[in-house]
Parts: sequence; structure tokens; C-alpha cells
Amino acid sequence: MTEEREEIQSLHDEIKRLRKTLSELTPSLEALLKRRGFRVYKKEPSDDLIIPHKKFLNSFYEIMKRYSFRLFLRDVIKHQDYFTMEQVTKYATSDVTDSYIAFLLSVKLIETAGARGFRLKKRPIKSFGETLEWFLCEIFKREFSAEAAWGVKFKRLGVGGDYDLIAKIDGSILYMEVKSSPPKQIYANEISTFFDRVFDLSPEVAVFFMDTELRMKDKIVPMFEEELRKRLLSPPPVLRLEKELFHIWDKIFIINARDSITNNIEKALVRYFRAGAKIHSS
Repeated sequence: MTEEREEIQSLHDEIKRLRKTLSELTPSLEALLKRRGFRVYKKEPSDDLIIPHKKFLNSFYEIMKRYSFRLFLRDVIKHQDYFTMEQVTKYATSDVTDSYIAFLLSVKLIETAGARGFRLKKRPIKSFGETLEWFLCEIFKREFSAEAAWGVKFKRLGVGGDYDLIAKIDGSILYMEVKSSPPKQIYANEISTFFDRVFDLSPEVAVFFMDTELRMKDKIVPMFEEELRKRLLSPPPVLRLEKELFHIWDKIFIINARDSITNNIEKALVRYFRAGAKIHSS
């Protein structure tokens, strides 16, 4: 089993190396976007970004892979001016929460406040959104050797707002909408805006990602089905890829964080590359 794991890891490393080489041989993400009439004029805002000094980034990236830590960090933001351990022990045991607090102290993202309390060093922070987008962007860069950017704004007429994440995968453009809210806080207009951006940008692959381990079938999938009925005379079905991962046309994916964000992205990409066609609006 050890030899098999080593061989699998070796194959993964080789794929990453080949993707990096291919990325260097293909046009840049900026060039691919320009061909579609999109020019970036702003990206990667930092007003609400919570990341440590670069010497701590690797350890911060690794701990961000834990769903319980991301939930914990949301609570820290919620109580950013002052919180006790009890206030942020909703999604993990006391021991785990204590270790998370110790980590944030060690990377200097929080500081002590009084005898038993803590607070964020950088305040005010509106939401967890920018930090989550940064993390997803890092996944594409580190795990898939992709050129990627988050919080992207384009200088052009048409669909407005931020494109949460855009990446170049083997010469293809990927657009990802990143949601930190649970399904009950997602509304139909957000699905509509996602499709507006998909059909405007025409990426080869698009992903609607939700940072949750809750079911997607109950609310999110029906909203996608309803939006497709509004837009198309013969809407395609929303099909289950596996578990709580779904796809439309093998090119538009609905995924969550259950099991592993990286693995779920990989499953979507495998499906896309096996299918081999581009997104069409009709």
C-alpha cells in the first residue's frame, strides 16, 4: 500500500509539473481574457482580507483546508472587537478551538483583550468573503499549477460586479462564484447573476462553489433548474456527478466543501476535460 501511495503521489506531482509547463507555453490569463473583450482594471482587494505575513502563509493555507477552522474564523470575524473562547466554540471541541486561537495568536492575526478575551488585529472586517476567495485562488495555484486571480473587476459595459475567481486551466478559462453563506441564505437573484456572468464571459468551465457541507440538492439545485427554465426553451438537466456535486452540460458545476474542496474541484475538472466541449448558451 505504501508503494502504491508513493506511486500515486508521484503521478500527481508529474501532472502538476506538466500543467505548469503547459501553462507557460499557452497565452496568459490576461491575454485569453482580452480575446473575449475583457480587460482587468481591479483585482484582489485587501480591505477585508485576513491573511498573515508571508512567512506564515503556508501554515495558514494548510489550516484553511479544515472546514471547522473556516467556520471558526467566521465566528471570529463576527465577534472581531472582542470574543472569548466560549463564543467561538460552536463548530469544534474546546480543545480544537483552543488550538485555533493559539494558531491565530502565533501568526499575529489576533491579540489578547483583557484577562480572557481576544480581538482581531485588523478591524473592521465586513465578511469572510475576501479571505475565502483568496484561499480558493491559492488552491488553484498550489494544487493545479494554474494562473488565477480573485475579486476581479472588468472595465467594460455589460454584467457588473466582481468575478470571484478566474483561472487559466491548460489554456481554458475557468470562472468560479464563491459563496461563504449556507444554502438557506442563497437567493434566486444570485443564481441569475452567476448565469449572467457565465454567458457574458463564456468560460470553458464555470463553478458555483458553496463553502458548506450541507446538501445542495434540496434548495440550490432546484434554483438552478428554475433559472435554466427561465433562460432556455429546452433547458438541460442538472445532473448529479456524485454525492453533492452536480453538473450542467459537463461544463457548469455546482460543488460544496464536503470531504475536500481540492478533491471536489479536481472531480469537476476531470469531468470537464473528459467531456471536452465548451459552454454554449443555447
